Amino acid sequence: MYDPTRLAALVAVAEDGSITRAAQRLGYTAPALSQQLAKLEREAGASLLVRHHRGARLTAAGELLAARARRVLDELDRARHELARLTGLSGGRLRIGTFPTAGIHLLPPALSAFRRAHPDVELSVAEFEPPQGVAAVADGTLDLALTHVYRPADGVEAVPAAVTVEPLLVEELVVVTAPGHVLTEGSSRLPLTELAGQPLISMAPAHPRRRGVEAALAAAGATPAVVVETPGYAVVCALASAGLGVAVVPEMVARMSTTPVSTRPLEPGELRRTISVVHRGEDASPAAATLLALLRGAFGRSATA
Repeated sequence: MYDPTRLAALVAVAEDGSITRAAQRLGYTAPALSQQLAKLEREAGASLLVRHHRGARLTAAGELLAARARRVLDELDRARHELARLTGLSGGRLRIGTFPTAGIHLLPPALSAFRRAHPDVELSVAEFEPPQGVAAVADGTLDLALTHVYRPADGVEAVPAAVTVEPLLVEELVVVTAPGHVLTEGSSRLPLTELAGQPLISMAPAHPRRRGVEAALAAAGATPAVVVETPGYAVVCALASAGLGVAVVPEMVARMSTTPVSTRPLEPGELRRTISVVHRGEDASPAAATLLALLRGAFGRSATA
């Protein structure tokens, strides 16, 4: 049985008249495409191409196989669209809510895989600062949302009965400082008590999601020096980078900072952020269920208590 990928390579060469141009169209290097074509020739037991100084042309055997290949590929494409319609993934719209960190670092790979498999579904992405995305899924404004909670938490938030909040990723909070700061010189975990007396870039202390973390830092003796009123981690890291104080942020945020910072894990590692996906369980649309499966596959193994 012929490999459809190799049949597509043969058709592309027939249409472009060149292995190089066909490789560019299909996203291969020319040597890689040549290898696929060589394997197809072995499968066919016949020479399919004649290379010349201006490109390549098909032999009589190649023309015959390319004509059949077009029919096979057309049928496979038709089957893909019919199956997509059968599962509700041809056309329609998938509405997704996210907060900035997840929207930049977690969502794009999953959405890219979704788009490749289901190009006819219209994608809509909107920013919802947690916990707003939970309510938006519950009332039908969104099909799916990414949200987060911090530990320690200031109270337990009620989850609407219509939705499921499923953890995807748990990350520790780390201390960030300007490069070369004495607090981040060591490789071991930094005791939280070492923050006592340090000027703290306080991260939205009135924000419900950060209130428990801010209380833990205050108990350790960290002294607020700069208060960032809105939960913008890029600003927090930039201020820390400029030497205005130290901050405690999620590990992913520190790793992706656009300004140079030094980091160090904290002891004990009890300050955490859990990133979750919010969905409507068995009532989720086929498109939402498909993206949910992609997110589980990418990050679900990282979710721990």
